[in-house]
Amino acid sequence: MIKTEQEIQAMREGGKLLGEILKALAKEVKPGVSTESLNTHAENMIAKAGSLPAFKGYSMSGLPPYPCALCVSVNEEVVHGLAVPDRIVKEGDIVGLDLGLIFQEMYLDSALTVAVGSISEKAQRLMDVTKESLDLAIKQVKPGNTTGDIGFAVLEFVEKEGLSVIRELVGHGVGKAVHEPPQIPNYGSKGSGELLAPGMTIAIEPMVALGDWRLKFSTKDWPIVTKDGSWSAHFEHTVLVTDKGYEVLTVRK
Repeated sequence: MIKTEQEIQAMREGGKLLGEILKALAKEVKPGVSTESLNTHAENMIAKAGSLPAFKGYSMSGLPPYPCALCVSVNEEVVHGLAVPDRIVKEGDIVGLDLGLIFQEMYLDSALTVAVGSISEKAQRLMDVTKESLDLAIKQVKPGNTTGDIGFAVLEFVEKEGLSVIRELVGHGVGKAVHEPPQIPNYGSKGSGELLAPGMTIAIEPMVALGDWRLKFSTKDWPIVTKDGSWSAHFEHTVLVTDKGYEVLTVRK
């Protein structure tokens, strides 16, 4: 789980690139845009930078290989939404953009949720709370703290705001593969879980729902949706544990 200085530098450069790509993609999200066109933009920018998409071709749980570079999840889709031609985003939607890339053989992972035109106050609050929960979680990253400290910070804040933390999906280590130990749940108790140490690189990714936190999984298709159909939001950064605290590697300036 501990990365070398050379690996960290590669992730630092790759993270900056990923942040720039996601920021550019967010500007492309407008009413009438197809999810496929967003994926095409992502693939083109990754290729232009001399990198590779981390998600395309990824397999898990008996599902077919994931066909896209970019996960585009709309409204009640929590993660793994498909970027296909007949999926058009419309005014009032919220759209999760989750992207991973491979830079100098190191993996980076990041996500954000954006509004399509004008959205409801409920949807905006959902996005704001989820983003703030990520910020609070990142502040818990320092040597000696644990993954439970991160999860507790998310859960305490989100539930205080009257929303629900998704519990069936978690953050994770990242670097030499897109998913590495340790798991980073968005719930937990202080002092529990894995101890954080300098050189660890982790993907922290709160997923929050307006309604119930339980999910509906398909054995035939990729999108994971809320069981009650309530809308959800997702924000994620790849974060380095430093000697004194943390460094956000996928920062979007």
